[in-house]
Amino acid sequence: MIDTIVIATDGSASVTRAVDVALDLAEQFDASVHALSVVDEGEVESAPDSVREDMRHALQERGGEAVVDVQSAADRDVTAVVREGRPANEISEYAREVDADVVATGTRGRHGENRFLIGSVAERVVRTCPVPVLTVRQLEGENGDSGGDDAAVGAEA
Repeated sequence: MIDTIVIATDGSASVTRAVDVALDLAEQFDASVHALSVVDEGEVESAPDSVREDMRHALQERGGEAVVDVQSAADRDVTAVVREGRPANEISEYAREVDADVVATGTRGRHGENRFLIGSVAERVVRTCPVPVLTVRQLEGENGDSGGDDAAVGAEA
């Protein structure tokens, strides 16, 4: 039984399909949904001092827009959260805090020798998250990104 789903989103094109799949899953199980976006503290800290606060604000705003997009796509209430930290750690920690049954995230499909790479954040979440992780690859041609030749949905426990 799936009661709580966390959708990890950065608002990128590669997560759009993951949002749709996760919301369908929530509908099937009548699960509660949490949309989580994480401002990468490493990205902020690596910025020059003179623009660090502006960058933090811009990334928080983008994260807020990403979770609002999930709320807009849903046919149910969605808890929207924006955090700052290391994305994979924050996603795993949030999943523990809300007692999530599954975390859904998007991946960028790869071709050739890179086909086993699913993205550094998604890969770390799959490896470290205490709950199953549903990874959803963007289809080729969606939103102008080349994602691979077939739909790929994977779940890791």
